[in-house]
Amino acid sequence: MKVKDKHFKVYLDEEKIQSRLKEIGKQITEDYQGQELVVVGILNGAFMFLADLCRYVDLPLEISFAKYSSYKGTSSTGKVAELIGFDESIKDKNVLIVEDIIDTGNTIKKLSEDVAKKGPASVKIAALLLKPEVYKGSIEIDYLGLKIDNKFVVGYGLDYDGFGRNLKGLYVLDE
Repeated sequence: MKVKDKHFKVYLDEEKIQSRLKEIGKQITEDYQGQELVVVGILNGAFMFLADLCRYVDLPLEISFAKYSSYKGTSSTGKVAELIGFDESIKDKNVLIVEDIIDTGNTIKKLSEDVAKKGPASVKIAALLLKPEVYKGSIEIDYLGLKIDNKFVVGYGLDYDGFGRNLKGLYVLDE
């Protein structure tokens, strides 16, 4: 598979992703039974994960988005920029932050700090992917799709310079 000037190979197919999302959705439904939940997706990468995950959660949901970025090309810049914040009131509400991938943890740390300032009743994190060998954070990931090696992946919302987000599975750089 070619995305722009790079070649990728299948890492995780659509069926395995959906199977794991069903499990996570069931757990979220159980954890918040009888409660409302505000789901905040981090654009652009988490849009597919958020959409599919929400279909497996049987609760009243309010959905919002924020846009933070720390990537350029295939690597992290180390600096987190808030490109679009969210304006909805989350004071005294249960919030679930939905992130596509957590590597160094800089973005999720910044976002968690920003959300905490808004006075929510609770905050939990759902991430499709975690790269444990580069994760430097201490924030607990409450709902994790899977841990992956420190490799560059595209597909299922994740991109390479804006391309590849529409792929149904995940693909790893073929080096």
